[in-house]
Amino acid sequence: MSQPRKSVFITLALVLMLAAVLSACSKSDTASPDTSASSGNSGSKENIKLRMTVWGSPEEVAPYKKAIQNFEAKHPSVKVELQHIAADYDTKLTTMVAGNDVPDIAMMESGTIAFPMAEQGKFYNLQEFLDTDADISPDTLVPNITYSLEPGNVIGIGPGPESFGLFYNEDIFKEAGVEPPPSNVADAWTWDEFVEVAKKLTVDMNGKTAADPDFDPAKIKQYGANISTWWGVYSNFIYSNGGDFISADGKTFGLNQPEAVEALQKISDLMNVHHVSPSPVQSKNIPATNVALQTKKVAMTVDGQWASAGLAQSKFNFNVGVMPVMKEPVTTVVCGMFSIFKSTKHPQETWELLKALLDPEASIDMLTAGTWMPSPKDWYTDPALLAKWTENLDARPSGYKEAIVDVILTKGHQTPTGYVKNFNNIMDLVNPALDKVWLGQQTAQEAMDSIAAKAQAQIKGRRDIKE
Repeated sequence: MSQPRKSVFITLALVLMLAAVLSACSKSDTASPDTSASSGNSGSKENIKLRMTVWGSPEEVAPYKKAIQNFEAKHPSVKVELQHIAADYDTKLTTMVAGNDVPDIAMMESGTIAFPMAEQGKFYNLQEFLDTDADISPDTLVPNITYSLEPGNVIGIGPGPESFGLFYNEDIFKEAGVEPPPSNVADAWTWDEFVEVAKKLTVDMNGKTAADPDFDPAKIKQYGANISTWWGVYSNFIYSNGGDFISADGKTFGLNQPEAVEALQKISDLMNVHHVSPSPVQSKNIPATNVALQTKKVAMTVDGQWASAGLAQSKFNFNVGVMPVMKEPVTTVVCGMFSIFKSTKHPQETWELLKALLDPEASIDMLTAGTWMPSPKDWYTDPALLAKWTENLDARPSGYKEAIVDVILTKGHQTPTGYVKNFNNIMDLVNPALDKVWLGQQTAQEAMDSIAAKAQAQIKGRRDIKE
């Protein structure tokens, strides 16, 4: 009996050991983040929780909530916690990341903390997803809305591109008997034509225009134009004139070069020579674009297309034309981006969430209100999709398709924050120097030359070329 009993014990022991091994394997599979992360399987029984952070007004957050609802409906095993950080976003997110309280996906700004975090290796390379995804690729997106640490390393994709146009009050043009700005890029005004029209529409308290010898620039009632001194606005004209913030090889400071200097000087001349656009000091009395145009303090202004929303709400006859051209028509494309943190345990599910956030159907209310533009290119080229967000809407006047939609697809230029390394430190030197240009205290050449050596010391190259 002893031998048989011994055999039974040995067999039982082996069975228990095998059961233990199988149990351990089963627990390991359930707990493994890699398994769940790589599955991308909406039918997975594992409950997954993702967290995303965004900024923005309640109206801007609403589309995210809609996108999340759509995503969760398609992926019932995945729940998304939306963390809205209404103020001081960069500081709070940086603190969270430093404390290992890291979201899976976050809205990021290219001009602030996105690239510093990317340089610390915080983000997934989205190119790896783009290379294998059947639904989305760079060719299916509006140009210039992906952000790369270096070629081949995409750190973020913009959910809503924005471009610039020349918005104007139609009634002012009718009353002055002046032809409004063309909307077709082929007919765009030259810079000189733009200045001449701006003179006719700049009116002093005595009713004299800036084209009149008796015009009084100290008592302007209505400016013909308003060109903001924000780099997002003047970058359009630097690019249009063939200039750049940095040389093509990424080695040289570009704003003291002839093409950039000429563009900056022409903008300064609007304020200080022609007196058709308010200086930074005078701008303190100029309200937001919608109010400035509606109240006829300004006849036309270069602004981002997002101004359409406020203009539509103001209920007056506004329209948009293509911006004046120095040498070539160009619009700077700006947008925030969604980035996926490397610490996520579920990269594939987070990628699927990012794709859902790009879906224009989720943000259709913001698109029709005039605040956003869609990211997928077919929403610009498919007539049925284009009609959804551009036709029979107060926010989309008659010139919108040509002046904004056509231009962003064919004449877009990436924002300098997307490719100029160390951009903020360079601009910390440029901005104070340009203040003297906008006030007419120095020429653009003098101002940019005065900081060229220090700016050159801050040049670290370009992100869009291999070094």
